[in-house]
Amino acid sequence: MGSPLVIVLAAAVGVIVGAVVGVIIARSREKTRREKERAEAQDDASRILSRAEQEAENLRRAGELAGKEEGFRLREAWEREEARRREEAERTERRLEERSDVLDRQFERINVREEEQEARATEMNARELALGESQEALRRGEEEARQRLVELAGMSQQEALAKLVEDLKDEARATAANDLREIKERAQRDADREAKKIIALSIQRLAADTTAETTVSVVQLPSDEMKGRIIGREGRNIRSFEQATGVDVIIDDTPEAVVLSAFDPVRREVARMSLERLIEDGRIHPGRIEEVVDKARVDVDASMVVAAEEILYELGIHNVHPEIVKTLGRLKFRTSYGQNQLLHSKEVALLAGNMAAEMGLDVQGAKRAGILHDVGKGLTHEHEGTHVELGYRLCKKHGESELVLNAIKAHHDEEPHLFAETFLVTAGDAISGSRPGARREMFDGYVKRLEQLEEIAMEYPGVERCFAIQAGRELRVMVQPEKVDDGQMAQISEAVARRIENELQYPGQIKIVVVRETRAVDFAR
Repeated sequence: MGSPLVIVLAAAVGVIVGAVVGVIIARSREKTRREKERAEAQDDASRILSRAEQEAENLRRAGELAGKEEGFRLREAWEREEARRREEAERTERRLEERSDVLDRQFERINVREEEQEARATEMNARELALGESQEALRRGEEEARQRLVELAGMSQQEALAKLVEDLKDEARATAANDLREIKERAQRDADREAKKIIALSIQRLAADTTAETTVSVVQLPSDEMKGRIIGREGRNIRSFEQATGVDVIIDDTPEAVVLSAFDPVRREVARMSLERLIEDGRIHPGRIEEVVDKARVDVDASMVVAAEEILYELGIHNVHPEIVKTLGRLKFRTSYGQNQLLHSKEVALLAGNMAAEMGLDVQGAKRAGILHDVGKGLTHEHEGTHVELGYRLCKKHGESELVLNAIKAHHDEEPHLFAETFLVTAGDAISGSRPGARREMFDGYVKRLEQLEEIAMEYPGVERCFAIQAGRELRVMVQPEKVDDGQMAQISEAVARRIENELQYPGQIKIVVVRETRAVDFAR
């Protein structure tokens, strides 16, 4: 067995050798690891370099491609700009060519006109020379004629000149008279045609409905049992109603209806409204009747004012005094020959306004005069006097214009027409009152008036036949030509017209036409 020292030394040597070997091995491994890391780093560096080179190449290629695209884009933009400039240049060139052509044509026209002017000047010079020669020849002819006249008549030159001047004056007077007559006839024809056109246009623009009021109003009942309630016990309800309204209540066998009769349309309307409200309410007794009648009377008065205000608004007429508006509203329930007077006044205002517009006159003034020309009819049941006097005083009291005042009086010929518009109001009043369907008359009175017209005309000597035509608006008189000459025709028409005015009453106007016919008959065999 070895000694312990040797063993220790051997162990120490083994330890040292192991340590050295371990260090060597560790260094070897570290070296290997470092070499491996170096190799990996080199590989990474190579890859990075390769990628960088690749990216650089890609960037270079992308830059080249972008540069080419930008170049292409700039080239295309330049080419478009160049094309646009070429087109503008071509257009400018074409415009210049066209302008040059226009200028050339204008120069040609100017040259032609200059040539024409020169030709005309030459022609005028020639005409002047010819005219001078003609005048000279005429002067010589006159001198020769004058000398011959002196020789033939044995007159001096002054006497012949005076005779010639007198003859020329007579000829000029005759020519002037003929021209004057033709001018008058032409003016009359034109005036008649224009007047007919204006009136026709005005009538065509107006289509107002005329309400024909009667003297009775019919109130419908829900049942015949209501008649007994209206009569009341021992007739006290119906007596109270008639006393409060001033209207006759007619209850007959007519099913489910009651008739109200009165000549005053306002009272009749108050009664109709009151009765309808009493029937609707169901409480019919004297106290209730008086209360309902009072309210209905207030409502009717208000409705008349509203009706007048609405028509004034439609016509565009403002600043009318409230008292005049109130009186005008009463015409809503006033009729003349069956024609509602408020609608008649509106119709006259529209007609006068239309005619004034056609003639260039005061349209608003004509309308105002037309709507107020019959306003006095709203006062005739309360005051004495004609509707003309009452309307004139009312409008003058409340500051209406002279045009309106003159229209009120002039439309019934109580004073002369002082304004052109008042003639139009009178014409509109005649048109509205005499047009077909405007007014109603009883058949017997209508027939009697036509017979009287014919009887008046037949009383004059030389009248052979006569006919009342066009609903009595025209009287056609046939005379015997051997007994009545042209001058007597005018006398007969005037005499018949004056007798009709004095002896008959009629709406509108009546035209008297006297016809004288002469015939010469022969036969060719």
